[in-house]
Amino acid sequence: MSTAPAAAVEIHDVHKWYGAHRVLDGVNLTVRPGEVTVVLGPSGSGKSTLLRVVNHLEKPEIGHVSLGGELIGVRRHKGRLKELNERAILAQRSRIGFVFQNFNLFPHLTALDNVAAAPVATGRATKEEAAELARTLLDRVGLGERAGAYPRQLSGGQQQRVAIARALALRPEVVLFDEPTSALDPELVGEVLDVIKDLATSGTTLVVVTHEIGFAREVADRVVFLDGGRVLEQGPPSEVLDRPAHPRTRDFLLRVL
Repeated sequence: MSTAPAAAVEIHDVHKWYGAHRVLDGVNLTVRPGEVTVVLGPSGSGKSTLLRVVNHLEKPEIGHVSLGGELIGVRRHKGRLKELNERAILAQRSRIGFVFQNFNLFPHLTALDNVAAAPVATGRATKEEAAELARTLLDRVGLGERAGAYPRQLSGGQQQRVAIARALALRPEVVLFDEPTSALDPELVGEVLDVIKDLATSGTTLVVVTHEIGFAREVADRVVFLDGGRVLEQGPPSEVLDRPAHPRTRDFLLRVL
């Protein structure tokens, strides 16, 4: 008897608060391998925090996250969850690609060296192997000819495409995108979304926080609507975007469409 593969990401009853401000309020979410999940919601709904909890940049007060069946950031010890040491957490994070809003490239490194840095630092590749991989990934995002350029010499869209290549360099099991086009001029949004669409068709597991409704409709396997730190609705784009069941989802879509 065959068993179903472990979920790529499983978020179980996650709560996160800062003082009296509750950012995540009992979030449960499962992302299957190869699935594209788009998370929508108003500003302040907890979307970015949710992504940061997945790779343990933020520690939940309650609940846990697992990747491929393995707990992230913690281990079970005598019936309780105990924090892993920083080295173990860093090793786990290498399984999770993260693309930030503001690129976060190293300004003193070329595009190629930005992409090659992590495989070398983690001992996954020699400098020569990492450089070859970086060239392949820059070609994939349409920037093979800009490998020697520094971030300041690249447009915002090009910088974000380098950031996507960098996120892929460790061959992660899932890639998280935190509003990857929000810092871009409108005319540069399309070039970044095209790269993400290409990743989606390749079977890469993606979780994308975005306000790009057209992108969600075209690419997502599932759309999740988050508000007030809670998942109010989730399902195929044809349901959530065209026939939303929750009044808050309907109100949000009326404002952004």
